[in-house]
Amino acid sequence: MSVSQPRAQDGAAPGSGAERVADGVWLLRGRPRYAINVYVMGDVLVDAATRHAAKRILEQTRGVPLSAHLLTHGHLDHTGASHELCQTLNLPLLCGEADRAMVESDDPPPDAPRLLRMEHRLWAGPGHPVSRTLGEGDEIAGFAVLEVPGHSPGHLAFWRERDRVLILGDVLFGLSPATGRPDLRLPPNLFTPDPEQNLRSARRLAELGPELICFGHGPPLRDGAAFREFVARARA
Repeated sequence: MSVSQPRAQDGAAPGSGAERVADGVWLLRGRPRYAINVYVMGDVLVDAATRHAAKRILEQTRGVPLSAHLLTHGHLDHTGASHELCQTLNLPLLCGEADRAMVESDDPPPDAPRLLRMEHRLWAGPGHPVSRTLGEGDEIAGFAVLEVPGHSPGHLAFWRERDRVLILGDVLFGLSPATGRPDLRLPPNLFTPDPEQNLRSARRLAELGPELICFGHGPPLRDGAAFREFVARARA
């Protein structure tokens, strides 16, 4: 099923320091840079950082003909500004089916650890109704939708075979959470309900042979061999 076709390259490009990382794919400027990433993928806004990011996301996407807001997964550092962005830009919200309840809720899961509850108070925005869920076999903005659970039950990644571009959310991190420096690593187990499944998802993505890997956290990686070698050595 084709959900959306890319249009952003035909209209205004994101501004205010946004980085063009591939044809029709832009990485918006963050603070600090690469800490929590938000992308424009064709005419689709991918992820939304924390609730404090709404103003700068709106500034950078002013004039860009967006048709939808899409989430890699439902964690609060990717959904925090989603409600405000969808309301302001009149965008439908899309995510994986198994993350839908998380995305629509105003509250952290009842069994969430204390650290997650504290982060929820600091970063989370209101929940927002999901207009449509996506799954394996769907296509959006010229990318194939891949179901890659583990870090969250409904985690999605987006793959464009023609130029081997992969947007993988938090299946892997491209930086160290402790130092903020570029560094390939698995996401912290504290925030990953099923680390073994997440590693299986990472191995599936490595088998695709991506040449540009775009993370939820960390700078884009243009070294597919390094990505594949890391995944081959990784242990959950």
